[in-house]
Amino acid sequence: MKPAILLLEPMMGEIEAALDSAYAVHRASVAEALALAESAAAEIRAIVTGGGTGAPPALVARLPNLGIVAVNGVGTDKIDLADARARGVRVTITAGTLADDVADQAIALLLAVSKKVVRNDRFVRAGGWLSGNVPLGRKVSGKRVGILGLGNIGREIARRCEGFSMDISYCTRTPVAAAPYRHVADPVALAKDADILIVATVGGAGTKHLVNRAVLDALGPDGILVNIARGSVVDEAELVAALVEGRLGGAGLDVFADEPRVPEALLALDAVVLAPHQAGATVETRTAMGRNVLANLAAYFEGREPPTPVV
Repeated sequence: MKPAILLLEPMMGEIEAALDSAYAVHRASVAEALALAESAAAEIRAIVTGGGTGAPPALVARLPNLGIVAVNGVGTDKIDLADARARGVRVTITAGTLADDVADQAIALLLAVSKKVVRNDRFVRAGGWLSGNVPLGRKVSGKRVGILGLGNIGREIARRCEGFSMDISYCTRTPVAAAPYRHVADPVALAKDADILIVATVGGAGTKHLVNRAVLDALGPDGILVNIARGSVVDEAELVAALVEGRLGGAGLDVFADEPRVPEALLALDAVVLAPHQAGATVETRTAMGRNVLANLAAYFEGREPPTPVV
């Protein structure tokens, strides 16, 4: 009999086909999964989910034979890792698959904001070029960039910034071994010494509102904020206020505090470029992520160590 698994978020077609071939797949939302009959809940041995959905403790508690939560992503802020560890439930992520695409998105957002790409596209499409010109953009090459977080994604962002001859500094709790960039221990100091602040740290309670009013004011009226991490890392109300009041020059945002809801005030601002949490949303990366999920599941059910565990 195939092991029963719970799929909480859709995946690439070929990946779902592989899941169906190897497992008895129950497709459900979290709410639907919480309403499963006890007999059905007892059959579930694995959860496949995304970083945005995670696996709420209430759901984990309802599945007495759950052995692994395989996250199709790198975020675990929607999973109680301590609870999973206490229950003996493994948690895996798709480490090593997202860094390139997310770093590319950070640079794309930075260029779009600085060069006014989206605004200018609208201007041309509306026929505005026939009768006028738009304000000048801002140069990116040679600027000072501060990167908040220097994990796999942060390092790939830094490598791309090197190609733009940028002066690179970063902020982490402790210096990263062998990192050739200037370490700054405080986010406010990082922002004060930067023209551009790129948020690439993990989400969760430990980093909630790490980018607050003090950080935004240190970045200043000509500064640009790019967030490809988690919406929770930035105090969104303070970000909106800083942009509306002109205390911050612009922002490129791939993530938000209450996705998919975006603050109405941001929609009217030309200095802001918005993306629907799509940094890792490419065919190549989603396929690689899915294959990583398959590998983690296969290892667990074969009694081997999963390739990319967190717990």
